Amino acid sequence: MRLRPLAAACSTALCAALAPAVTPALAQPIQQKVTPPIAVYWVSAETQGGMAGLPGGRAAGALGSLFGAGPGLQGGRTMLLQLGSAQGASGEPRAAHEIPAGMNMGPSLPLLTPRQAPREQRELGEDAPENFERPKGRMLIYWGCGDAPRAGQPIVLDFAKIAAGQIPKFPTVRVSVPRAPSFSRNKTYGDWPNTETRTQVPANASLLGDHMVKGNYSPDIRFTVADRTDFMQAPAFQPVRRAPGGGMTVQWQAIPNATGYFMAAMGQNRANQDLIIWTSSEIADMGWALSTWLPPSEVARLIKDRVVMAPATTECTVPPDVVKQAETPMVTFTGYGDELNVVHPPRPTDSKVTWEQIYAVKVRQRTGAMLMLSEGQGSSSLGRSPADEGSTGGESSQTQRPAATPTLQDAIKEGVGGVLRGLFGR
Repeated sequence: MRLRPLAAACSTALCAALAPAVTPALAQPIQQKVTPPIAVYWVSAETQGGMAGLPGGRAAGALGSLFGAGPGLQGGRTMLLQLGSAQGASGEPRAAHEIPAGMNMGPSLPLLTPRQAPREQRELGEDAPENFERPKGRMLIYWGCGDAPRAGQPIVLDFAKIAAGQIPKFPTVRVSVPRAPSFSRNKTYGDWPNTETRTQVPANASLLGDHMVKGNYSPDIRFTVADRTDFMQAPAFQPVRRAPGGGMTVQWQAIPNATGYFMAAMGQNRANQDLIIWTSSEIADMGWALSTWLPPSEVARLIKDRVVMAPATTECTVPPDVVKQAETPMVTFTGYGDELNVVHPPRPTDSKVTWEQIYAVKVRQRTGAMLMLSEGQGSSSLGRSPADEGSTGGESSQTQRPAATPTLQDAIKEGVGGVLRGLFGR
C-alpha cells in the first residue's frame, strides 16, 4: 500500500522527464517605425590652399575639374548650402539660413529655388557638335605611394579604342556617398550660392555657434556647430623633394580633425599624347569619387581597404614612373573632415513609439590643395592658412566654366573630366 504513492510519484517524474520540452516562443523585437524627415539640410564646407605664385594654373584647373577640387586657384573657404523639403511652398518659395556672427557674412544667406530644373548633360552621339574631336593618345594609370616601381603598372586605356566602342573595365573603388538634397530629388529645393547673392566666404569665417533655417516650405531648422565641425585648416606642405629612386616626396603637416587623406596626380606626355593619372590608393583606382566629402565611417572603411591614407600619415612619394612620364604633373590633396548629423526630434527610446522625424541636418567638412610636383614647390604659397592670405576671389563651384571643345590638349587646359564624360556618356 505504501508503494503506490511512491510509484505514482516516480511515474509522474519519469513522465515529466520523458515528455518533449515545450519552449515558449521567443519574443521578437519590435521594429520601430520611422518616418523620413520633412526637410533635409546640408552644409558642405571646404577649405582650400591656394596656387598663388605657382606656374601651370590652367593645368591645375584641369586636375581640379577631374578630381573634384573646390574653390579657385587662390584658395580660401567655400560653402554649399542645400535645403530639400517634402512640402510645397505657400506662395513663391522662400528660405534663408540665419548664420552666427562669426561667419562675417551678415545676418543670413538666402536659399534660392531654381526656376527650372538644371539642364541634363548631353551624351555624345548624333547630336555631338560638328567641331567635336575625340581625344587621341592613351591614359596610363598608376597607383600607390613609394619610390620603387610596382608590378602590373600602368593600366593602359587607349582613347582611340574607347572612341570605337571598345570600353575597357575601369579600376574603380566602390565608394558609398549619401545623396544630397537636389531640385530633382525633393518637392521643393533651395540652395546657396546662387544668382541672388555672390557673397564670398571670408577667410576668417567660422561656423561656430547657433544656426537657424527658415522657409515657407520647411519647418524651422535649428542646429549648433562646435569646434570639430568648423572649417578645417588648409594643408601646409614642406618643399617637394626628389626621392633616391627618382620619385617625388610630398610631405605635409598633420591637419587637426582630419579623418584621412587622399592624393591624385595628373600630367601629360606631349611626345605621345599620353595622359598620366596616379592616385595614392594602394589598390588600382582612378580616384573619381574620392576627392570629395566622405562620411567618417566610409573613410574608416577605405583606410582599412588601403585606399585612403590614415590621419597619422604625413608623407607620400609619387612613384618615379609617374614623374618620368608626365611633364610637371599636378597633384591634388584632399583631407577628409568630421561630420555633424542632427535629427529632430531625437529617436524615442521606446521602440513602440514611431520616430516621426521633422528635419535632418548634415554639416560636413573637407580641406585640400593643389601643387606642382616639382622640387622645392609647396612651402612658399601653401604653408599659410587662408586667414593669412586673405579672402578668396575665385568662382564658386556652381559657377565654374564647363570644358571647351574636348581635344586632349583642351583636356589638360580646361578639365579632362568633360572629355571622359563625353566618351562614356556620363
